[in-house]
Amino acid sequence: MDGLRLFPEAEGSVDYGTRLWEQLRPIAPGDPLVLDLFAGCGGLALGFESAGFRTHGFEMDAHYAATYRLNLEGECTEEFLTPDSELPESATVIIGGPPCQPFSVRGAQKGGGDSRDGFPTFLSAVSRIRPKLALIENVRGMLYRNRPYLDDVVSELEEMGYEVDFKLLNAKDFGVPQNRERVIIVAHLGGWKWPSPDTGKLVSAGEALGEMAFEAPEESKFLTPSMDQYVAEYERKSGCARPRDLHLDRPARTLTCRNLAGSTSDMQRIRLPDGRRRRLLLREAARLQSFPDWFEFTGGEQSAFYQVGNSVAPLFALKLATSAREYLDLLPQSSELSSVPTAEELPG
Repeated sequence: MDGLRLFPEAEGSVDYGTRLWEQLRPIAPGDPLVLDLFAGCGGLALGFESAGFRTHGFEMDAHYAATYRLNLEGECTEEFLTPDSELPESATVIIGGPPCQPFSVRGAQKGGGDSRDGFPTFLSAVSRIRPKLALIENVRGMLYRNRPYLDDVVSELEEMGYEVDFKLLNAKDFGVPQNRERVIIVAHLGGWKWPSPDTGKLVSAGEALGEMAFEAPEESKFLTPSMDQYVAEYERKSGCARPRDLHLDRPARTLTCRNLAGSTSDMQRIRLPDGRRRRLLLREAARLQSFPDWFEFTGGEQSAFYQVGNSVAPLFALKLATSAREYLDLLPQSSELSSVPTAEELPG
C-alpha cells in the first residue's frame, strides 16, 4: 500500500523526509556564538546551526551530550550546570530549555520550589554574559499554575535591561507534524519579531512517515490482547471520542518521554492495515519530532526515546533561529547593556 496516496496534499511535492534532510544541515562553524544551556541531544542547537550560528552546548547526561557531539558542528560540554558554572563569555546569544518537570501540567508544578529548576542557572548566565538575545523554551504549564514564577523570570530579565516577549507557540504551525505547544520567552534589545506560521495545510503524521506507517519491521513491539483491553478500558473511562492511536490524517499528539518509552495506556502507537497495533519506532518518533533521518542517537532505546521526547523540534528551532538571525542583522552595532547593573549589584 502506498501511504502517500492517502494524503493528496503530499502528491507531487518533495516528501517530508527529503525536506528535513535539505533544511536541517549544520553549517560550518562561524559567528555569532550561541551558548546552548541544558542542551539535551541538540534539537534546539540543530535549528540554530542550520541558520548559520556556531553553538556550544552544556548538558549533564552523557548519552545526550554524545548525541550532540556526534551530529552537530559545535562542541558539547558534559556538565551539571549551576548558577556559578564557568561559561564562555563571548556568546552573542544564549538559548536553552531549563528542565521542564517543575512546570509540566502532568507534574506537581512546584515551579521554583522544585530542585530541578534550571531558571536560576539560566538567568545567572544571562546576567554575567549579557548576550544580545536570550531565548528560553519551556512547557505551556508556565502559563497556568506557575504564571507568577514566569512573571518573576520576566521581571528579572527586564531588570537586567532587556525587553521581554513571551508567547505560546505550537510546533504544528511551523511545519512539524505534531501538536506540540511550548512557551517561548525572548529577552532582546528591541526589534524582535516572532516567526510567521506556515501557510497552507498542516503536515500530517501520514505525510511525515509515508510507507513507514504501514510496515512492521523485525524490531516492532506489538500490543498484546491484554494491553489492547487495558487501553480500551482506559479510553472508555477517559471519555475518548476517538482512539488515541496515531491518526495519519492529522499531526501527531505531543510526543513525551512517557508516551514514547513507557508501556502505558497513553503510549504512542500505530494501527496497521491488518488491525495489529505496534508501538512507535525510534525513527518514526524522530521524524514526528522533525529530526532528519541522518541524525543518530547514542545510548540504548530508552535513552534515545527520552532524547526525542525531551527535545525541541529542530524544524521549529530553525524558524526561531531564523528570526534570531534577522533580529541580529537589524540590531544597531552600538546596542549593549553596559549601563545595566550586574546581578551582584541588583537589590536583594
